Amino acid sequence: MNIPKRILPLIVISQFCCTSLWFASNGVLNDLIINFGLKSGALGHLTSAVQLGFISGTLLFAVLTITDRFSPSKVFFVSAILGALFNLTVVWDGNVFTSILVLRFLTGFFLAGIYPVGMKIAADYYSKGLGLSLGFLVGALVVGTAFPHLVKSMTGSLPWKAVLLTTSALATIGGFLIFLLVPDGPNRKAGQKLDFSAFLRVFNKPDFRAAAFGYFGHMWELYAFWAFVPVILNTYNKLHPKVEINVPIWSFIIIGVGGLACVIGGYLSLTLGTKRTAFSALLFSCLCCLISPWMFSIEMPLVFLAFLLFWGMVVVADSPLFSTLVANNASLEIKGTALTIVNCIGFSITIFSILLINYLQEISNSNNIYAYLAIGPVLGLIALGTNGRKSKSVLPQ
Repeated sequence: MNIPKRILPLIVISQFCCTSLWFASNGVLNDLIINFGLKSGALGHLTSAVQLGFISGTLLFAVLTITDRFSPSKVFFVSAILGALFNLTVVWDGNVFTSILVLRFLTGFFLAGIYPVGMKIAADYYSKGLGLSLGFLVGALVVGTAFPHLVKSMTGSLPWKAVLLTTSALATIGGFLIFLLVPDGPNRKAGQKLDFSAFLRVFNKPDFRAAAFGYFGHMWELYAFWAFVPVILNTYNKLHPKVEINVPIWSFIIIGVGGLACVIGGYLSLTLGTKRTAFSALLFSCLCCLISPWMFSIEMPLVFLAFLLFWGMVVVADSPLFSTLVANNASLEIKGTALTIVNCIGFSITIFSILLINYLQEISNSNNIYAYLAIGPVLGLIALGTNGRKSKSVLPQ
């Protein structure tokens, strides 16, 4: 079957628009602290609230096999509209810290119907070359995640609420694009009944476990790095008073360049193999974690920024590749559930790494704290290699 050329660009654009909700509060964090009297440690709590909402949403979606029993396009649309609504409600002047946490939690909850569902829609269209297709899709997620920082830098003279208004408007547009222009894919095999055991059964396959555990190690590092990029840049500015790095712009660039890396990784996987490319990216990001403490002492800001750009690329380049391995090793009728439960567990792990770095930052002035992000990649590399060797079959290369 010939797939219309518009499908992948539409999914990519919609994913970008909707995932701009993810770090919307991070982009205006200082404004939230000032306007609502939040504590300086609010970054970790607000980011964790979104992650916890996403975890809760993906767990519920997986247990109820939502994305396999119902139209993924419709699930995406409803989630985009509700996520945009709760994101927008943060602008209400009567909010307090607790209500903002709840709103960010609900935003994260409905992101569960956007990110993994977007991958499910892509998988239903592109059975061949899925790694490259998901490379574009996750690349859109990365740029969408970074986008609030760019909006903040571009609307410096406008009220901080403009960032939240913009991201909510984009999410609404993204939802309508999928609903109106991207029907369910030709490879979709709908689940016929409610299956409470499906989200556990997917782990019976050794190849699936190898891909999933590699992804879990990757997730320990990814969102903690993204959340603390502005902190890392601000710290460098303070350590080197003569340096004036534009934090919002460079936060966007460092996070956003990962989108390009996802696409490059997708192309490399066609030659080097999906597993090998993912393993290499995870290894390089692990090395970045380990050498990060020494980079703060470098007096040359261009070298420091180049290091962060490289880290920003390798930290996420393996994400679509792990998702490809997960999708390829799951049965058609529960592929959506498989992607969703792996996302659920992976994002659960991000809560611990974000809160750990947040806690270490509050009790210590040391920049060695970012080396702890290497724990996940190390375990992921071990699990990926060990499980792959133990498996009777071989992970898709």
